[in-house]
Amino acid sequence: MKRWRGGLAIATSGVALALGLNACSSVGYYSQSIEGHLGVLRAARPIDEWLDDPATPAVLRARLEKVRSMRRFAAAELGLPDNRSYTTYADLKRPYVVYSVFAAPELSLRLRQWCFPIVGCVSYRGYYDKVDADRYATTLRDAGDDVYVGGIPAYSTLGYTSDPVLSTFIGFPEGEVARLIFHELAHQVLYVSGDTTFNESFAVAVEEEGVRRWFAAEEGDHGPASFAYRQSVDRKAAFVDLLTRHRLALAAVYAKDESDDAKRIDKKRAFVDLHDDYEARKRDPGSALYGFIGYDRYFAQPLNNANLAAVATYNQRVAAFAKLLADEHGDLPRFYRAVAELARQPVGRRNARLDALGGAGGEQAGEDANAHRPAAFRRRETP
Repeated sequence: MKRWRGGLAIATSGVALALGLNACSSVGYYSQSIEGHLGVLRAARPIDEWLDDPATPAVLRARLEKVRSMRRFAAAELGLPDNRSYTTYADLKRPYVVYSVFAAPELSLRLRQWCFPIVGCVSYRGYYDKVDADRYATTLRDAGDDVYVGGIPAYSTLGYTSDPVLSTFIGFPEGEVARLIFHELAHQVLYVSGDTTFNESFAVAVEEEGVRRWFAAEEGDHGPASFAYRQSVDRKAAFVDLLTRHRLALAAVYAKDESDDAKRIDKKRAFVDLHDDYEARKRDPGSALYGFIGYDRYFAQPLNNANLAAVATYNQRVAAFAKLLADEHGDLPRFYRAVAELARQPVGRRNARLDALGGAGGEQAGEDANAHRPAAFRRRETP
């Protein structure tokens, strides 16, 4: 769910949080945003203090040692910012740091936008208390929108404050922890005001390359942690492919020249088809999802336009950024400069270039309401 923001699920990210300083739609939202973030900062202590504390559990100590190595690697080998972010640790004693609310009209896959003076327009609204997130989600549902509330394990403030490592993700597998840290630091490199898809796809491309290099340096290509991560990447790719295929089919339904009632019938059938396809892939020995139940909880919830659009936000342009990195011969500093140059282009030219590189366009890609503004340069959420 970043210049005050956070990151589905599908996560992860690293979906995101918009704190929207000085421009919240209500004093209550402004207050919970500020107080929530300050509470996270107050809970944080330097990692060195945790390591020096004899009361720190051995498992946590080992994790923090690994994070410290990841942080050094990010700066030295990936060219990511060398600052105090992810040099502290906070035990929040809750499963997620924030909850992001996504919404889309009943017969559209275009996510609603909320606009703030620093980040521009973003396609989510973040809350530190799930009760508050659910309350706001209810108002959107009552107005007729499809709504999805996703728990977010991490977010970035784009370097405005020193983001801590959190208990909400420290227990993840090694590759997932590295992914989150590299992803959120990438948002400090570049952030385009108002273009969530551009920002998230860029950060995903950086995280994927970063984790690949991390494991190559740590244990080679065949270590157990590396193998487990590659397996999770394959499963996530199959999951995203599944949702993308059915999202495109649903977009075709909404584009038909027929009545809204007819579209509602087709919509219901489309989500039944999505569930059936998921179950079929779990039974298919040739599928990366064969026998895997990790996405069952996602499919157990009522799926709707907001779920599908939220996943697309984090993945639509990843292939384009990966191609751009390859064109720069894997040189990350050159890649960052090329992306910065791309970010300065008008939105139409920017999207045309990404299309040429191989990025998936679509109803939501690059179409945030504020995307035409100059570049300023999230956690994505993972289900």
